[in-house]
Amino acid sequence: MQSVTLEEELEEFRASVRKFAESAFAQKASYWDEHETFPAENRELLAELGYLGLVIPEEYGGSGATLAHASIFLEEISRVCFNTGLICQLALNGPSRAIEVLGTPEQKQRWLPKCVTGEYLFGIGISEPGAGSAVTDLSTTATIDGDHVVINGQKAFCTGGEQATHVMVLARFGGAEGAKGVGSIIVERGTPGFDIGRPAPKMGGRGVGEVELYFDNCRVPRENVLVEGDPNSTKGFRVAMSAFGPERVGNAAMCLGVAQAAFDLAVSYSSERTQFGRPICEFQGIQWKVADMATQLHAARLMVREAATKLENGFPRAKEATMAKLYANEMVQRVTNEALQIHGHYGYTREFPLERMVRDSRGFALGGGTVEILRNTVAALVYGRSFNQRRS
Repeated sequence: MQSVTLEEELEEFRASVRKFAESAFAQKASYWDEHETFPAENRELLAELGYLGLVIPEEYGGSGATLAHASIFLEEISRVCFNTGLICQLALNGPSRAIEVLGTPEQKQRWLPKCVTGEYLFGIGISEPGAGSAVTDLSTTATIDGDHVVINGQKAFCTGGEQATHVMVLARFGGAEGAKGVGSIIVERGTPGFDIGRPAPKMGGRGVGEVELYFDNCRVPRENVLVEGDPNSTKGFRVAMSAFGPERVGNAAMCLGVAQAAFDLAVSYSSERTQFGRPICEFQGIQWKVADMATQLHAARLMVREAATKLENGFPRAKEATMAKLYANEMVQRVTNEALQIHGHYGYTREFPLERMVRDSRGFALGGGTVEILRNTVAALVYGRSFNQRRS
């Protein structure tokens, strides 16, 4: 009996997820954007079918799938409904992944099973009003006080924070500067001193809002510290940031999904639309656009697959994850824009999904590291040294 290869298994998985996504989420994909409404019913269905626990180990109620499975899942869900893809990104590559790799046995047992059932939704608090790309400039503090940690500060652009039951917060321990002293803590909604702002209107991904988080002498049990920062070391910062490797791979996978959807529409439309007595796909100008789009999609998919399968200490290797996100972030903008162009003015109307895809695609290059910062990171990894951006 011939054994099934990993590639065959993954492609069978892709086909099943695509069928599920199209039947479950396609019909209302535009609704969440138009009404700026969180797709709660979609999240409930994902939880009911066990998809929120796809990559969580079986001992905690999950399926124990690989990051490669998660990437394909995110691509296919995002191909149909970007906002539902954002929900899956939080579940598959957000704090639950960091807890699974970095957490103590007690932390895993406390939080992971309820991530699988959907009872818990984790958001991420990294960016601040004065510290976006410059994570080392963050000013949120965490002060050890006996059996508690006292958090003070403010976070911005917390995706899904309006619905979150918990937030993984990056903060500075011990008053150090730069990368020293940075660690992460899990804060539960309703903790005194922790407030969540209202989501601000935004360009894309409008079904999953981004909020500000406020911490005013917020006392959290010390056992909620996931990575404790050492004011004399950058180790906590390096460990905490490595936990965002899966998020970058997931971000790139979502880019693939949105770009693939736009590409499929462009191929279909250009095959049917006639001008000057023939389908526009017979014009070389259209053929070259489609050829470039297909090539870029293929290249991005290979980069995502490599990043999802080359892991170190449970997380994607930094170089592969960073390059995959960088390339995919720019690829999705090119592909969606060209797909809209192929549709002409029809693509510019809200009766077609292309304008929504163009809007949704723009945010990929901002969250999880801007493309400018990613280029700096890749250069540092190539040279094997740190290029300090701080001015003396």
